[in-house]
Amino acid sequence: MVMVVKKLVSFTIPTTLVILNVLPFITSSKEHATTHTSNKHNKLSPQLLFEIGLHGFLLWASMGFLIPVGILIIRISNREQCGRRVRILFYIHAIVQIVSIVVATAGAVMSILNFDNSFNNNHQKMGLALYGIIWLQALIGFLRPSRGSGGRSIWFFVHWIMGTAVSAMGILNVYTGLQAYHKKTSKGIKLWTILFTAQISFIALFYLFQDKWEYIHKQGVILGNQLVQPTDQEDTNSPIQNHKNDLLTQPPC
Repeated sequence: MVMVVKKLVSFTIPTTLVILNVLPFITSSKEHATTHTSNKHNKLSPQLLFEIGLHGFLLWASMGFLIPVGILIIRISNREQCGRRVRILFYIHAIVQIVSIVVATAGAVMSILNFDNSFNNNHQKMGLALYGIIWLQALIGFLRPSRGSGGRSIWFFVHWIMGTAVSAMGILNVYTGLQAYHKKTSKGIKLWTILFTAQISFIALFYLFQDKWEYIHKQGVILGNQLVQPTDQEDTNSPIQNHKNDLLTQPPC
């Protein structure tokens, strides 16, 4: 599994960097931008409509789904006691985030090649910032110090802050992208807005709920022949009692 992650990293990073380096030379011949600028009030071509929709789908999948799911996966791993499961969840987190970066980069390539990027709206400005931040976040992730080293705490704090910021900005930019799509095409976005809000709400609720699932599951757990219930003499919320409960109810790895 480690070799798979290393191969994915060694392939995706150089390839994407090469693509982004040659884009300035390619974009000088953008046909869609010139034709669309000179015919602002004309109906958009089917090809351009398809490209706008594909761009939105790629960024929805990356910023609006894969990155939040990757954060959720690493959050779940923090509560695992089995070392093997922790490693598996970590590799899944890494692969999901690598895929999200590749998909986001594909969306960036489409935007640069096919659209008139005048950066006169919040969606384009925020998108440009996100493209840089996600690569910086990936670089920080690859430079992870070993556990117990002096810089591990600082690294963890920076990686957590940037990951949270990327996820929040990405979700917000999907909403601004829907608004930009409506403004450009005059198509309705109510259904897509509802679907995206429902998806994000589900991920957020699951993120909050899984943190309490173990505690909820322990309520009413039978130890021996007695039902565990809170009493005045025993504080079930104390760290010592929670540790005892963990030892008693911990399933085999």
